[in-house]
Amino acid sequence: MVPGEPAEAEDAIVAADFANGKEGEARAMGVEDGERQEQHAGGFSMKSLLWHGGSVWDAWFSCASNQLGMLSGVLLQVFYGLMGSWTAYLISVLYVEYRARKEKEGVSFKNHVIQWFEVLDGLLGPYWKAAGLAFNCTFLLFGSVIQLIACASNIYYINDRLDKRTWTYIFGACCATTVFIPSFHNYRVWSFLGLGMTTYTAWYLTIAAVVHGQVDGVTHSGPNKLVLYFTGATNILYTFGGHAVTVEIMHAMWKPRKFKYIYLAATLYVFTLTLPSAAAVYWAFGDALLTHSNAFSLLPRSGWRDAAVILMLIHQFITFGFACTPLYFVWEKVIGVHDTRSVLLRALARLPIVVPIWFLAIVFPFFGPINSAVGALLVSFTVYIIPAVAHMLTYRSASARLNAAEKPPFFLPSWTGVFAVNAFVVAWVLVVGFGLGGWASVTNFVKQIDTFGLFAKCYQCPPKAPHAPAAAGAPLPAPPHH
Repeated sequence: MVPGEPAEAEDAIVAADFANGKEGEARAMGVEDGERQEQHAGGFSMKSLLWHGGSVWDAWFSCASNQLGMLSGVLLQVFYGLMGSWTAYLISVLYVEYRARKEKEGVSFKNHVIQWFEVLDGLLGPYWKAAGLAFNCTFLLFGSVIQLIACASNIYYINDRLDKRTWTYIFGACCATTVFIPSFHNYRVWSFLGLGMTTYTAWYLTIAAVVHGQVDGVTHSGPNKLVLYFTGATNILYTFGGHAVTVEIMHAMWKPRKFKYIYLAATLYVFTLTLPSAAAVYWAFGDALLTHSNAFSLLPRSGWRDAAVILMLIHQFITFGFACTPLYFVWEKVIGVHDTRSVLLRALARLPIVVPIWFLAIVFPFFGPINSAVGALLVSFTVYIIPAVAHMLTYRSASARLNAAEKPPFFLPSWTGVFAVNAFVVAWVLVVGFGLGGWASVTNFVKQIDTFGLFAKCYQCPPKAPHAPAAAGAPLPAPPHH
């Protein structure tokens, strides 16, 4: 397996997210005292089962169901998966440190969701707040754009009577309904469903590829250009860099200190899905993945495939909500409605956030190239470099290390060892992720714009035969490869 091949198999298993995240205790917006007491008392109700989730399992479902990304090289999947787990651990430590310090000062977070930029502000000052806010919000903005594009790309393989741009209009309206979900507490049932959906899709790809067998003349040379290689590698960086919403999810947990174990468990579960499907699809179709921007297009049309596509559409809707919710919180704080308990008022206030996401998805419908560009230019800093540097600066003094709310992990009990790992993460991501990955992804992105133009009506859609449509069971022909 080499990076760049399955990574180009765009949205067969969609990133989440945003790995989307992992976060802490007590009370996110919209959870009242009585509701929290009901949770702690163990009382059962349909409302608490489906709507209010703050347990360790809720966070695990959130992480696992939103982390699933593109097929890619096995080694880099494992490497970036473990690196992503490490930086998620760093973010969780910094959240706990920030909250412990503020609570000692008597600060109350009732009806207030702590966010990453506030953690940086409290621990390192306003310049770090500005950097965290800029990178995080931009990443989450384009992360939402990616999910919207993915919806249009996937549904096209079930119904091609409408072009992808029209499908983007439709799904943009559908995804706008996420404004009514108050906080990550309220994603309990959605996270559970998302996990099941991605599990089905991953194992469908694995089994369908094995049953299909190798295509005639299959080759496994992988990407033959450095641009393709580092574009694929950066897609994997993006896939396992979905913890930009870590702080918000931790804040929705009753016991946020347990988050660091949850994210690792979620990553290990993701490996059981991405590695078998990557190996099976690449074994069956080989280098065809380099010229097909969606792995679904390589498999024959069937009820099983349609089910996988539909489940991915629902999952992408959920992931859109995961990526957008922190943006909603930021905007609410800017306009002064974050503390209100009115769901309708907050929903109306959030709508302006959806409009630019909708617009950008129509302007740049290049799912794969956007993934790699976001991974190199935004994810590299947002969830790898900034957390590692912030952790080193927060605990640079002996007194800070002595009074740390969280001590180094049992498998690396030395602060020197922790700092060494952090320095390695910064150096690796800066050179390989941002440097080489940025060069490759920007080169590829510009090429897509030159070839297809902005506002492409149906990006990489296969040509339709006007008089002799393809048989229903045949895979779609390869789109133009650039």
